[in-house]
Amino acid sequence: MALDILPQGAGKGQALVYLLKKLKSEGKLPNNTLVCGDSGNDAELFSIPDVYGVMVSNAQEELLQWHAANAKDNPKVIHATERCAAGIIQAIGRFNLGPSTSPRDVTDMSDSKMENFVPAYEFVKFYLFFEKWRRGEIENSDLYLSNLKAVCRPSGTFVHPSGVEKSLEECVNTLKKCHGDKKGKQYRIWVDQVLPTRVGSDSWLVSFKKWELCGEERQCCITTVLLSSKNVTVQTGSIDTRASDLLQGVKSASDSPTWFF
Repeated sequence: MALDILPQGAGKGQALVYLLKKLKSEGKLPNNTLVCGDSGNDAELFSIPDVYGVMVSNAQEELLQWHAANAKDNPKVIHATERCAAGIIQAIGRFNLGPSTSPRDVTDMSDSKMENFVPAYEFVKFYLFFEKWRRGEIENSDLYLSNLKAVCRPSGTFVHPSGVEKSLEECVNTLKKCHGDKKGKQYRIWVDQVLPTRVGSDSWLVSFKKWELCGEERQCCITTVLLSSKNVTVQTGSIDTRASDLLQGVKSASDSPTWFF
């Protein structure tokens, strides 16, 4: 049994209205707000003006009845055909509120562009390229490696936790040897807890946890990267990086002696 309990006299809608007013008074009002619901307790959220709303496909009947009686003509509120988080992503795409496709589902990353430079997104795309490279899902072409070298600062270094240092150019050259070495295996890479800190007008110090899964073995690497964004677009076919100095310096903490990037 799933329970959705609110204290007496409390309302989610009231809380959201208060929050939006507070953000507006501080000059931090978001461009768009999307509310999501699956039970009658969420109904109040959908009556707030200028707020987008989505009822997921598995929403309870009481919420659907409320929508039919009170909001069926509101174009900013939809009943998704997908469940749970998938319904929320569907609404993001329907209302054009942001990316609604996972980068892993994009075949050509050059088509996956964001309006503004987002450091976290650049690393997601880079590591997806690396994953596909080792899984042999993209062509073993020197063009990819040449473009990768082009976004690395010539003096950039990779520092392994053992203390061994390599130039980023050496690391890129190493990729040539590992193309397709994970083909046919359950091999995935992902990043989380991405924390970008601006250290200049066009540069960030970005720290994150990089995970690799191969079969039943999973490893984590705490990584720090200096990232610089310029008015340069570099397209490699499966990876599009709007950064003239993508990987300037990398420090990683991992127990794996064969860790790449």
